[in-house]
Amino acid sequence: MKKIILLVITIILSNFLIADEGMWLPILLQKYKYEDIKSKGFKLTAEDIYSINKASMKDAIVLFGRGCTGEIVSDKGLLLTNHHCGYGSIQAQSSVEHDYLAEGFWAKQISEELPNPRLTVTFLVRMQDVTNEILSNVTNNITEEQRNIIINKNILILKKQYSENKKFSVDIKPFYYGNEYYMFIYQVYKDVRLVGAPPSAIGKFGGDTDNWMWPRHTGDFSVFRIYANKNNEPAEYSPENVPYKPVKYFPISIKGVNKDDFTMVYGFPGHTQEYIPSFAVKQITEIENPIQIKLREIRLGIMEKEMNQSQKVRIQYSNKYAGVANYWKKWLGENKGLQVADAINKKQLFEDKFQQWAQTNKSEKTDYTNLLNKYKIIYDYLAPYSKTEAYLQEGIFACEMIKFSSNFKNIDNIINSNDSTINAFINLVSGRAKDFYKDFYLTIDKNIMCIMLQTYYNNTEIKYQPIFFQELIKKHKGNLEQCVNDICKKSYFTSESKFNLLIGFVKNKKIKYIKNDNIYMLYSNFAKIYNDSIVAKTEYYNNLLDSLNRIYMKAQMEFKSDKIFYPDANLTLRVAYGKVSDYSPHDCVKYDWFTTLDGIIEKDDSTVFDYKVPTRLKELWQKKDYSRYAENGVMKVCFTASNHTTGGNSGSPVLNGNGELIGINFDRNWEGTMSDIYYNPDKCRNITLDIRYVLFIIDKFAGAKNLIDEMQINDK
Repeated sequence: MKKIILLVITIILSNFLIADEGMWLPILLQKYKYEDIKSKGFKLTAEDIYSINKASMKDAIVLFGRGCTGEIVSDKGLLLTNHHCGYGSIQAQSSVEHDYLAEGFWAKQISEELPNPRLTVTFLVRMQDVTNEILSNVTNNITEEQRNIIINKNILILKKQYSENKKFSVDIKPFYYGNEYYMFIYQVYKDVRLVGAPPSAIGKFGGDTDNWMWPRHTGDFSVFRIYANKNNEPAEYSPENVPYKPVKYFPISIKGVNKDDFTMVYGFPGHTQEYIPSFAVKQITEIENPIQIKLREIRLGIMEKEMNQSQKVRIQYSNKYAGVANYWKKWLGENKGLQVADAINKKQLFEDKFQQWAQTNKSEKTDYTNLLNKYKIIYDYLAPYSKTEAYLQEGIFACEMIKFSSNFKNIDNIINSNDSTINAFINLVSGRAKDFYKDFYLTIDKNIMCIMLQTYYNNTEIKYQPIFFQELIKKHKGNLEQCVNDICKKSYFTSESKFNLLIGFVKNKKIKYIKNDNIYMLYSNFAKIYNDSIVAKTEYYNNLLDSLNRIYMKAQMEFKSDKIFYPDANLTLRVAYGKVSDYSPHDCVKYDWFTTLDGIIEKDDSTVFDYKVPTRLKELWQKKDYSRYAENGVMKVCFTASNHTTGGNSGSPVLNGNGELIGINFDRNWEGTMSDIYYNPDKCRNITLDIRYVLFIIDKFAGAKNLIDEMQINDK
């Protein structure tokens, strides 16, 4: 009897632990998950989450830029996202005279809001299952290449049909590794203006030291506004544009949250790979991640040294540094988390059981018995190519000048074209050069190039080292510092003024000056090695993996026919839900679920850039001047919950059971970063900025009451 009770408890506990896992397509919620969401504390209908017949939550959510999420919080198109999502725009608006990164920025009236060229926000109009249309004419007896040709043709037909003469942007993506296809119809707004941003001492408090960590005290938010033409339609930037009128925006709750409260994250998660085999996880953790971590660590050290010596360089490289550091630290945590979770062994145990099932259930139509063996063979072949590719992408092609010189990779075709094509190219590259050299510091790139060339030379096979590169090494007797100095002395890519001379050669069709430039020759020679020796092989094996992944995914769903499989994230709109929750990262360590302004003051250190607390914030803390945003006299800053999130969820609205905004998602805990590959319910937590701290900073710190007055704020 005790054994039966224990078994029942184990099953219940097991179901409870996995309940918060998953990133669900909103159109599938009604069918698969709505009753579960409702039982957890959601009080609205499935149609309130997603509808094409009436305004719903999805109409208040945007893809911000190319990889974040934002939410609308007023009837005048006011939008909240993370500070790190708006960071590039804030940095682009900054100068030594107006350092908005250091000082913050607040538009107290509409006329002060700043336009951001090339920044867009994208609304989902609707999504639709188009599996039958895409896979029509696809049969089991065709090659993978033939299959792709048919699918791509069907995709083009649907895109043309539903774009309505380019009024909408149409995207069709595979799900479950190509077993299903969904269509997403979008509307893209191109006039997005900066409205407000706290200083980095708040918006990036803790810097890269605290990034991915808990406890967290970062006020990671920024404020933008969407503009439209007078018909409320998307339009290029114009002074005549007016604030966008949304069909839906989120009311804000300042009632606060408690442990075990229901939470929902609604946004655009970027990329997960939950269903890959153990062989893939081994390649990631033992080959790709260690190389990427090592090379980024080198770049970060070089950038940091120079940034600490110059305010101008700090402004130039702040966004680049943050971008490099973000995934450097993520990969560190991912590897550690997968190790702690024993993910590879657990996947291997699953594969053992799968293999037993496959042997027992094989037939003429469904023989999955050789799938895992095929995976092993392919990943063994891929390993050396993956290693070299990592050294190329994170080393050689991460050098700024080398990467920028790739703009000329098709120069032969361009020079041999007509004058209008040449002029168009010149205008395009000249515009890119302005942006590039504005935030370029030669000393940093030379130092990075020196070490990256040396690292590549020491760690890759000679057959992957271009003859030109070998000759350079030989000429300078292995002295890479001297080698790089010599390369840069003779290159047109080291400054904007020199680059403009190169543009003159393009006008005069003097192609030899480009093709003989040392920086360009490094790019072109390494690119040739990459394309001829790496890409050809990796594409071949990845095509085999595409086919295997599709079959293995189908097989897993047959093997676990009682399980509801959520699709991997692919930057499409998803719902994740969970509860406010603490966690224990290590033995004898337990973290509470929220942080406070008291913790910010405790971290205050004027000698450390990441922990300099602004004087105004300290004054508000000393006076306990929190207005209505505190809870029993305590100003809460962040909280953790068990929602399954990933990159792309940055800036996502975190909602309560009434569909009110209670926070802005901005990170995961370091111990849970492996959730892109393997979800561990005990360790995985999303980190949310409490919306009350956002309002407190806008209202009491910045004095931007004009923004507070726009929002619908509920205190009950």
